[in-house]
Amino acid sequence: MKKIINTESAPAAVGPYSQAVRAGDFVFISGQIGINPEDKEMAEGLEAQVEQVLNNLKAVVEAAGGTLESIVKTTVMLQSMDDFKVMNGIYQRFFESDPPARAAYEVAALPLGALVEIQAIAFLG
Repeated sequence: MKKIINTESAPAAVGPYSQAVRAGDFVFISGQIGINPEDKEMAEGLEAQVEQVLNNLKAVVEAAGGTLESIVKTTVMLQSMDDFKVMNGIYQRFFESDPPARAAYEVAALPLGALVEIQAIAFLG
């Protein structure tokens, strides 16, 4: 059985998808971009977007009953791989110990002109 996860503490979906779906003990969190859920504006600059993306992921996983430590896998999509080092430094602050498995890719474009998008899988078992 699946359960749809929604929270006002993260931006609403910008298309026909859910913020997250819980299936058994797993939570599949849709890609988050750097939109502030309060003013619905995209954060300016790479650092601010990465910070906002990770705060959005945190809000969604918490709405599902987990924490950042529950995340077992992330996928990072960057508009430019030149931004990897900066993203990685901020990412490391959010996942200080026992970080999740991760893949990172450069992509041609992201929704709404975002510089970074991160999706995640969490385990709540």
